[in-house]
Amino acid sequence: MPLPLSVLDLAPINEGGTAREALLQSLDLIQHAEKWGYRRYWVAEHHNMMGVASAATPVTIGFLAAGTSTIRVGSGGVMLPNHAPLVVAEQFGTLASLYPDRIDLGLGRAPGTDQLTVLALRRDPASSDQFPSDVQELQHLLGPLQPGQRVRAVPGYGTRVPIYILGSSLFGARLAAALGLPYAFASHFAPDALQAAVQAYRENFRASEQLDAPYVLAALNVVAAETDAEATRLFTTMQQRFRDLGRPGDSQGRPPVEDIEAVWTPAEKARASHMLRYAAVGSPQTVKESVADFAAHADADELIVVTNTFDHADRLRSYELLADVHAHG
Repeated sequence: MPLPLSVLDLAPINEGGTAREALLQSLDLIQHAEKWGYRRYWVAEHHNMMGVASAATPVTIGFLAAGTSTIRVGSGGVMLPNHAPLVVAEQFGTLASLYPDRIDLGLGRAPGTDQLTVLALRRDPASSDQFPSDVQELQHLLGPLQPGQRVRAVPGYGTRVPIYILGSSLFGARLAAALGLPYAFASHFAPDALQAAVQAYRENFRASEQLDAPYVLAALNVVAAETDAEATRLFTTMQQRFRDLGRPGDSQGRPPVEDIEAVWTPAEKARASHMLRYAAVGSPQTVKESVADFAAHADADELIVVTNTFDHADRLRSYELLADVHAHG
C-alpha cells in the first residue's frame, strides 16, 4: 500500500498577484486535494516575505478548514518562539472546537523570518532556547485540566490537538523522540541531515499518550506534468525562488523560463540546487519512480509534498497527476 500523501502550502504570492488571490487559490487546492485523497494540508508561518500569504497561520487554517469537510488541516508549522504557548493553545483549541478531529499542530523552533522582524514580533531572539519547555507547556495546556490548575486555555484544554515536531537537524529529532511525538523533516529546503535525523528519531523514540511508535513525515518538492520537458520548465519557478533567497530584497513567484542557466550565477545555481536536492520533477512515471526512491531513502511513513508553479492550473495538475500515479501506478 502506498505511503499517505499530504500537502505543504505557503500560499505563494506570484508576481502581479495579491495575497487574496493566493489564499483563494489555497482554498481551491485544498478542496481538490481532499477529493484526490491527500491526508492532510499544512500551511507554514513566515513573516515579512512578499511571496508568502500564510503569515497568520491559524487564521489561514480556519479559512481552509471551513471550506472542507474531511481532510486534516494544520500548521507546518507554527514557529513557537514567536508566540506564548497559551495563545497558541487558545488558537488551536478554538480550531479544534470548530473542526473536531481535523486539526494538526506542527511546531518549529526557528523564527521563520529575519532577526529584525523577530524584534518587530516583540520576541527575544534567544526565545528559541525555550522551545522544549514551551512544547511541554503547550501539551499541558491542551491536555485535561489538572487539580488546582490556575492557567487554562479556553478553548483548548482537553482538546489534545495532536502535536508534531518540525525540524531539519538532530535537535528536533531528539526532542520529538524524547516526547514521543511525530517528526516532520524539512527536506524540501534543508536536505543535509535527513537520514541522520530520522535514524536518531527512530532509535531514541519513547512511546507517549499521543503516539506508541515512531512516525516520520518527510517533505519533498514535486512538479509533475505531462512530459519531463514541461515539468522541467515549470520547475524553474521554484528554482528562481531559491535563487532569490541569496539576493537583496524579497521576491514573489516568477514565471517559468526556458533556460534556467541564463538567469542564475554558478554560485546561485549551486546553492539553490543543493537546497532543492530532494525534488521529483517530470512526467507521471518519472515522478512515481522519484517519489518511491525518496520515500525509501528517507525511511518515511508519510510524504508531505511542496509544489509551487507560477500558474495555479499547473499546480493543481501536478498534485492531481501525483495522486493518481501514486495510488494507481
